Amino acid sequence: MNNLQDDGWDLTDLKYIEMTERQLKTYKLYPGDLIFNRTNSKELVGKCEVFREFGDWVFASYLIRVQVDTNQLNPQFASDFLGTFTGRLQIDRLSRQIIGMTNINAEEIRQILIPSPSLDQQHELVAVMNRARSQRKQKLAEADALLSSLDDYLLTTLGLNRPVEDDRKVFAMRVQDVRSQGRLNSDYFHPERILALRAMTSAAQTTNYQRLADIVTFERNKLKTPGENYLGLAHVQSNTGELTNIDDTATGNCFTFQRGDVLFARLRPYLNKVYRAEMDGCCSPEFHVLRIRDNNLLLPDYLAVILRNRLTLAQTIHMMTGNTHPRLANDDVMNLVIPIPSIEIQEQISREVQRRREEVRSLRSEAEAEWEEAKQWFEEQLLGSAQL
Repeated sequence: MNNLQDDGWDLTDLKYIEMTERQLKTYKLYPGDLIFNRTNSKELVGKCEVFREFGDWVFASYLIRVQVDTNQLNPQFASDFLGTFTGRLQIDRLSRQIIGMTNINAEEIRQILIPSPSLDQQHELVAVMNRARSQRKQKLAEADALLSSLDDYLLTTLGLNRPVEDDRKVFAMRVQDVRSQGRLNSDYFHPERILALRAMTSAAQTTNYQRLADIVTFERNKLKTPGENYLGLAHVQSNTGELTNIDDTATGNCFTFQRGDVLFARLRPYLNKVYRAEMDGCCSPEFHVLRIRDNNLLLPDYLAVILRNRLTLAQTIHMMTGNTHPRLANDDVMNLVIPIPSIEIQEQISREVQRRREEVRSLRSEAEAEWEEAKQWFEEQLLGSAQL
C-alpha cells in the first residue's frame, strides 16, 4: 500500500513472496493495470495509479487490480479522472467505514462513472497531464536534491572526507577484532564501515567525537494507543527527513516524542529515515526517540543531519541483523560514533538546514498548487466548469 504514491510508485522498499506458477498467473501484474487502494483512511481509499513495470510483480491483498478494455479506455486517463474532484466524490460516496477503516470493494469500483470521449481525445488530455506531471516531479526532485545535497555541505564544513564506497564481497577480518567486539557477523567488519570509522578517527585531532549514548537519552515513554501526530516509518521520507503526506494509521503501543527530539529508524536502516520533530506527538516503536542531554553541546537540527549523513549510513547499513526485517540492535545504535563540532559550527549548519528546508517547502507548495490547477483544467475539459 505504501508503494502506491500520489505521483506514481515508490519501489524503494519492497516485499518478496514465493508463489507457485498457478498463483503467479492469477495475481501477476502487467503494464497498464490500474491498481486501487481498497482499505485505509477515507482520503486514501480509492487512490489509484497505472502500473508500468515489467517482470514478476504481484499485489497485496489490500489493493485491487482493474484491467480496462484499452480499445475504449486509456488507463492513465481513468487514473487522472479518478484523481479529480468528481472522481474522488464518487469514491467517497461508494466507500464505507468499518471498524474505524474506510473500505471499497471491486463491485463498488464497477459502479464508478467515467467520461468516455474518443480515444484520441483521451490521449490528448493525458499528454497535457503528463507534461504537468513531469513538471511537478521536476520541482519535487529539485526540492529533494536541496536536502539530500546537505551531505556534501556537511562534510565540507566539518573538514571530513567523503566516505569511501567499497562493494567488496570478500574481505578479511582479524580474530582479535572479532573477540574484542563480540561479533561474528562478517558484515559488521565490512571495509566500508571500517573506513568510515577510520576517517573519523584520523580527524579526531580537530573535531570531538562521541558515542550516541553519551550525548542523548533513548526515550521509551509508551502509549497503549496512538494519539495525535502519529508518525510511522512511512511518514518520513528517506534521505531528506521531510514528512510525506501518507496517512498511515496504526494500533497498539507507540512512543511519545517532544518537539526537538530526533526520531531515528532502526528498521531497514538503509532507507535512512531520520526526522527532527517539529511538534509533540507519538511514533512507531520502530523509531528510536533521541533526546539531547545538553543543548549547549548539541543542536537537534545538527544531530538529525549528521545521522542522515553518509558517514553514519556507512556504519549502520553494515550493522543490521535479520533477513525478513533487517534492523539495528539497540546496543549498536547506542555505540554509533558521530562528530560533535563547536556549537558555532552547529549553528551555522542548522541555519543552512533551515534555509534549505524553507526553500524546499516553497518548491513543494508551488508544485502541488500547479498540479491541482492541472487536475481542475482536466476536469473542466470533460465536464465543464459549471458542473464543478
